[in-house]
Amino acid sequence: MEKESVSLQDALEHGLTSEEFTKIQEILDRVPNSTELGIFSAMWSEHCSYKNSILQLKTLPTKSDKLLAQAGEENAGAMDIGQGLAVVFKIESHNHPTAVEPYQGAATGVGGIMRDIFTMGARPIVSLNSLRFGNPDEPRNKYLLSRAVKGIGDYGNSLGIAVSGGELFIDECFSKNPLVNAMTVGIVQHDQMASATTGGKVGNSVFIVGSTTGRDGIHGASFASKDLTKESESKRSAVQVGDPFMEKLLMEASLEAIQKKLLVGIQDMGAAGISCATSEMSAKGNTGMKINLDLVPFRETGMNAYEAMLSESQERMLVIPQKGKEEELISIFKKWNLNAVQIGEVTDTGLLEVYKDGNLKAKIPAECLVLGGGAPRYVRDTKRPEYLDKVSKWTLDSSPDLEEGKLTPTLLKLLNSWNISSRRPIIEQYDTEVGLVKLIGPGADGGLSAIPNTNMALATATDCNSRFTYLDPYKGAAFAVCEAARNVAVTGAEPLGVTNNLNFANPYIPENYYMFSECVRGMGDACRYLGLPVTGGNVSFYNESPEGPIFPTPTIGMVGILENQKDAVWAAPKKAGLKLALIGKFQPSLGGSEYQKLFLGTVQGEIPKFELSDEKSLLETLVSLRKKGELSFAKDLSLGGIALALAKLVLLSGFGIKANLNSIRQSRKDLTLFGESSASVLIGYESKNEESIRNFVKSKGLEFHSIGSVEETPELSIQDYAIQLNESQLREPYELGLREVFK
Repeated sequence: MEKESVSLQDALEHGLTSEEFTKIQEILDRVPNSTELGIFSAMWSEHCSYKNSILQLKTLPTKSDKLLAQAGEENAGAMDIGQGLAVVFKIESHNHPTAVEPYQGAATGVGGIMRDIFTMGARPIVSLNSLRFGNPDEPRNKYLLSRAVKGIGDYGNSLGIAVSGGELFIDECFSKNPLVNAMTVGIVQHDQMASATTGGKVGNSVFIVGSTTGRDGIHGASFASKDLTKESESKRSAVQVGDPFMEKLLMEASLEAIQKKLLVGIQDMGAAGISCATSEMSAKGNTGMKINLDLVPFRETGMNAYEAMLSESQERMLVIPQKGKEEELISIFKKWNLNAVQIGEVTDTGLLEVYKDGNLKAKIPAECLVLGGGAPRYVRDTKRPEYLDKVSKWTLDSSPDLEEGKLTPTLLKLLNSWNISSRRPIIEQYDTEVGLVKLIGPGADGGLSAIPNTNMALATATDCNSRFTYLDPYKGAAFAVCEAARNVAVTGAEPLGVTNNLNFANPYIPENYYMFSECVRGMGDACRYLGLPVTGGNVSFYNESPEGPIFPTPTIGMVGILENQKDAVWAAPKKAGLKLALIGKFQPSLGGSEYQKLFLGTVQGEIPKFELSDEKSLLETLVSLRKKGELSFAKDLSLGGIALALAKLVLLSGFGIKANLNSIRQSRKDLTLFGESSASVLIGYESKNEESIRNFVKSKGLEFHSIGSVEETPELSIQDYAIQLNESQLREPYELGLREVFK
């Protein structure tokens, strides 16, 4: 029910603090009514205002001569890629909705990030997802994971956008609070980019276009700004309901209107719905808006102003048409069977004025609602968690080395593990061929997609080892940046820019805020050193349940550019007779490794040693070797170490690998085979190029180790460790690892 004025208790129940309630009264010079309180609670929620993170985010590097939209200025980041084109990309979370209703929660996460891209005027060409779930041998976790993947697949497939890659990481800390981070990448001509603004065009009409407005998703933004509890399972009304076929129509209509220069501005109605779109466009255009909710197309009867302003019904946009272009706009959306209804006008007051039933329901300065305006900004207390000192004491001496006879069974068990096994049961639910852009699809280190109507290709990757950031937040976040960059570089592409999704626990707990601050610092330092701008992203706090917080997970989304598709570097050999080498700095560690977790049952110790200078040299080396035409394939080392990387070369190619690891032998067999390392890549090349490659790699201050060859017979032979397995012996455990989860 709407109330003429509200109390402090009402504000607290809306997730606001007493200090914030006082500030609201100072802004309005009165006590707010219930609609105004709802608007403030949504816009000042962590999800919309970034109030506990924005000052930290401002420390990230955002400068580049290729940037066409600064971080935070638009719905997504945009970078120049030449030929008059820009790549537009962003990653966002839909964690809490997925925990409550996994199918719609994950599906609408995909829909929301798609709209962020095409509101910029860009046509989405590929999507990625980064997933974290609890152990699927527990029925609830299996249900959440299987339904979330189906939601992602159904929405993206219906929309007709190819999946180019992603990742799945499983750990019990994500049991009650899974993470679903969705990334979309699009392409736009510079002169067709759109902006989320009124453009200062006082007197212009304000239109709502797309779907109708219902009661689904009310309080979605504030719901995402609280810890998950048992009560959360009843919050299905806070989860949006998506319609991908409606989104497809909305995308085509919006892009047509943008390309025909009919719009001053356009904004997605995602979190906080009409409240967010109206206030953000007004603030950016230094204007106000007068909105009549009686004109909004509703799909439910009796909705009041509070509900209308906070509804997060999907597939809707707010647009400001050019003066005199209103009828043309309406005709385009009518052609696509969509609503296009004027609900207000742009004013010069700077106020968001909302009317319903002929009465003024809200009157708020737009600027005070938005990020960078009057919304509160905090830096919370930090305290280094005590557990960091405890886990760092773990050493190799804590466990015995593997016996010779256990090396092969260990390799096979790792191949069968949830975090290493084939992603085929997931990938086969996604359309990877639609749009005919796939060059390197999901299942490799990084995806590579053709940019339509050009010779260029776009490389994409998402990465973060949540165990590494748990053990060392600063180095773990820097490591995530470097691994994402490596996964782009092994395709032959040059890393271009970063988007991020920062998934953390309750920021009001000092230990949690320490982890967040250190991860931001590590990510920032790595991006600065590598010369990669952070173009935007998303912060998701409150990712914890009564059982405790998740591992800190600063997911990195990376894009790169390859000038010519013909220069693509494959992830595995395409013929026998090639030589195999390890280049970089091989310094493996068992701390936080998949081997340590699976066989020793713990997550402790030091993460792999790495230097940003080595990582940068390796990236430059890979790009240079590609330009010289000397790389036949390249495979990054990651989970499972070198033994698993060698096994995957066999599985990905159908050729054999004969290897000898004497030149990189460590103090222990398990450390050599299954230790995880930074700045390390396996490369394949013609034997005639070995001397040239060796000299170039060493000139960059890196190591070159010739370790084997590609053979015709499809088997893995690691000779000095007596590992001999044919393809079928490798494939059976690899393919079965996740198959039971998705039956």
